[in-house]
Amino acid sequence: MPEPTQVLPEVLGQIRALSVSRRPLIVCDVDEVVLHLIAHLEDYLHARDLMFLKHEYRLTGNIGTRNERRELPAADVRRHLQVFFDDICPRQDLVPGADEALHALARDWDIVLLTNLPGGHNKPVREKRLAEMGMTFPVLTNSGPKGGAVAALAAGRPAPVVFIDDSPTNHSSVHASLPSAMQIQFIADARFRETVDPAGHISLVTGDWQETSAFIGGIVPGARRPEPAD
Repeated sequence: MPEPTQVLPEVLGQIRALSVSRRPLIVCDVDEVVLHLIAHLEDYLHARDLMFLKHEYRLTGNIGTRNERRELPAADVRRHLQVFFDDICPRQDLVPGADEALHALARDWDIVLLTNLPGGHNKPVREKRLAEMGMTFPVLTNSGPKGGAVAALAAGRPAPVVFIDDSPTNHSSVHASLPSAMQIQFIADARFRETVDPAGHISLVTGDWQETSAFIGGIVPGARRPEPAD
């Protein structure tokens, strides 16, 4: 099991700027959870004669040339990801149902969007894109495993904490740093979701926001459950 991680100073500063609250907390990732990532990245790669070598949850070692299926060096992957995020952040597509579900849950829960995002200049771009879709929840940018940030966000709250993310690494980190958190592994792309072997601390694996909302709605006694979709 990974060791608990410390919150980064730059992330702690963002957390301290939030209003103090005693409500239940949802800490939610953005890429591949609220906004599509894999489909956009696949389009980017194909346009450059690159591809995912496997539908596995890793990037370094899993991006290569389409013809030779030759793995790209880690430095090239990082460079492509920076270019990709600079290009895609202003126009990422919404994962269906994310906006309705989060707004419904916000009646009973505080919601914080915790995203690993290369390039600090992309944070206001991401906030703008989310706001265009009606989502003005706080956006915190992190780097690396998210356990320390989630534990810091939960500090002083007696109520339940739910963590929603696609990354197995982030889920392991949160389990080590805040084992009391309820964890939902949300992966919008079915191909990648089907290859995940969920750890025992994962309460739900899904790519459906209606299912996610219903699950969370049953956690807090007396909370209003989301209305079923027509």
